[in-house]
Amino acid sequence: ALAFKFLSNADLVLQAHWLEREVFLTIWIAIFGAWALYLLGKIRLPHDSPTDSISVGRLFMALLVSVFTIYMIPGLWGAPLKIISGFPPPMTYSESPYGIGGKGGNTGGVATAIPDGAKLGAHDIIAFTDYEKGMAYAKSVNKPVLLDFTGFACVNCRKMEDYVWSEAEVLSILKNEVVLISLYVDDKKKLPENEQYVSETTGKKIKTIGNKWSDFQMKHYQANAQPYYIVLDKEGNRLNEAVGYMPDAPEYKAWLESGINKVK
Repeated sequence: ALAFKFLSNADLVLQAHWLEREVFLTIWIAIFGAWALYLLGKIRLPHDSPTDSISVGRLFMALLVSVFTIYMIPGLWGAPLKIISGFPPPMTYSESPYGIGGKGGNTGGVATAIPDGAKLGAHDIIAFTDYEKGMAYAKSVNKPVLLDFTGFACVNCRKMEDYVWSEAEVLSILKNEVVLISLYVDDKKKLPENEQYVSETTGKKIKTIGNKWSDFQMKHYQANAQPYYIVLDKEGNRLNEAVGYMPDAPEYKAWLESGINKVK
């Protein structure tokens, strides 16, 4: 199961879409389901000794694994599965991002069309994946920016999205009061030859989009950790101190407002 988790990380980084959420969950359900049957003695391997009964400890473990297996099944139809948040691919990396028969696509009235350089991210938040285009849009709508340094394979980034960004008060801010710019530092897409350069910070050749945003983070904010959040005004000036993983929703909301209120 963990081996498939690491394969899933590679798939996410490459954006190959081989192990989308439903496929990944199906594999995990099969693995843990088989483990539960093995613990219950329903599956026996060639070198196992025959058993007429199982111990209390083994029965308890079998029940625990069975409950976990059943818990994952609704995830195939769009359930969030917060207990294992960060392990399966995110909801947006799915054959059916809104679940079987889900409508989705509700941007909460923020915009009727997705601006150039943006996409629908977690919880249908409009998220820019290019810094310059995001800042240009922030100027056009006169809003501050939430700059989000993230990664496709970043477990804590997904936990923040699943546990914190999903809270109603935080989600309202992200949809209505800021322009979200999410920069993926592990994006393996190649930069055009004329945009490749040698980093002043590390001296390394910057060849991919992920390299570019990682170098951007190190150069401007002297950090290389994800998640990493900063509230900026529409001119790109920092409005509060940057924070990283902050799993407490009220605390994260207060931090967001500390930057936004300076603009107001």
